[in-house]
Order: sequence, then C-alpha cells, then structure tokens
Amino acid sequence: MGKTTVKATYSLDEKTIRQLESTARRLGTSKSETIRRAIALLAGSEPQAAQAQLAALDGLQALVARTDIDLEAWAADVRREREAFGP
Repeated sequence: MGKTTVKATYSLDEKTIRQLESTARRLGTSKSETIRRAIALLAGSEPQAAQAQLAALDGLQALVARTDIDLEAWAADVRREREAFGP
C-alpha cells in the first residue's frame, strides 16, 4: 500500500525556490520528496541522516587521532586568538 499524499500550496521566495530546485537536482529527487526529507530531518524522524552525521563525526575524530596535531596546543592558540580579537 502506497503513501497517502495531500496536495498543498505554499508560498516561497525566489531564493528558497532556487535552493529547493538545486537540492532536488543534486539529490535526484522530486521537489516534493526533497521537502519531505527536509521536514523529516528537521523534525528528527530521519534516522539515516542522524546515523550519517554520527558516521561523519566518527570519521573526523579518527582522522584527528591519526595526525600528530597537539590538540591542547591548538586549543590554546585558538583561545589566545579569540581573546586578542574579542567576541
């Protein structure tokens, strides 16, 4: 049994329409499907997206762990720069 859909009309500004069209092309989905995915993601009901985000974070953490970066020194440098230039 397929999904029941409801036809709805919304007004969007031109920039949002261009972003929607561009995103739909990039994803290879319809504009309706792109909107459904965006709403599901923002509503927190897109478990695959959350898993993808966690996987990306895991990858970044693993990358940092394999480098010779002194993270404490880096953090101290960042703090000094922030203090020098203010908020």
